[in-house]
Amino acid sequence: MKHKRKPMTSKPIISLFILFALVFLVSTLGAQEDYKNPNKTLIKQLTSTDGFVALWQFNEKPGKARKAVGKGKFLLAEGNGPVERIAEGPVSGYSIQLDGDNFLRLSNAKTAELNIYGKNQGVTVVAWVKWTGEQTGFVGGMWNEYQDGGKRQYGLFVSLPYYNGANQVCGHISKTGRPTSPFPYSIDYSASKQTVPANQWCVIAFTYDGEYIKSFLNGKFEAREPELIDHTKGFDGYPDGIIQRKNPYHFPDGMGNNGSDFTVGAVLLKRGMGNFFKGQIGGLAVFNRALNEKEIIMFANKGRE
Repeated sequence: MKHKRKPMTSKPIISLFILFALVFLVSTLGAQEDYKNPNKTLIKQLTSTDGFVALWQFNEKPGKARKAVGKGKFLLAEGNGPVERIAEGPVSGYSIQLDGDNFLRLSNAKTAELNIYGKNQGVTVVAWVKWTGEQTGFVGGMWNEYQDGGKRQYGLFVSLPYYNGANQVCGHISKTGRPTSPFPYSIDYSASKQTVPANQWCVIAFTYDGEYIKSFLNGKFEAREPELIDHTKGFDGYPDGIIQRKNPYHFPDGMGNNGSDFTVGAVLLKRGMGNFFKGQIGGLAVFNRALNEKEIIMFANKGRE
């Protein structure tokens, strides 16, 4: 007597679907949790890299100076009121919240090893940021655009639109500290080909090796083709404007020892502090050489085991 086969049910398929969904949910929650705890692997990688000068993890409470590890504590004091702490960040599990009118500062007299300069001297600045996308934002470095005609030196920005750097990672270097002649502002910065997304954690960085400035987003360097730079037409020697490659940006002049404070979140302009960063900064590291692309990628991948 033949037995009828029982019809196949969808239960195994449904169970398999549920299993995949749970795995995805757990992995997603795990990734989110990464920003709630210290990233010890990344911190070790940063502090053991050749040329390391300082790392701020921004885990202090409001009202406290922000302390670095490295070649000094480099205590950053609050400017324009308290700087809030958020319990989220890719480095320490915390970050500072900058609202577009506050910042952190270390006086020039206390910059010590942060005062990086010289003809063939390299520098790298790396930061973990969640930018609101609203305005030009200075992240960190020694950059003063007004005092004594300008004390620019090196600085990491998000979005410098005047000379073709809108919504991009920008690495700025200056020899004289003053505007780039014959233009009214300093034009000497690299600008990433990629744009910085708003309201999500990103790793932004620039390197300078004494000849070229390079900008990176999430560990990736993308070259730009030579282009006409906005706002450069009609100046002495440049009736039709200037054509430059913004990434990498050729700047063989070196960095000057120009006397700027080290600031995070804003720089001194003619009207007072400005170019305020708006959003969160979860870590800031400075090196006294140009890191290579492999090192930048390693930091961008967060170094988690």
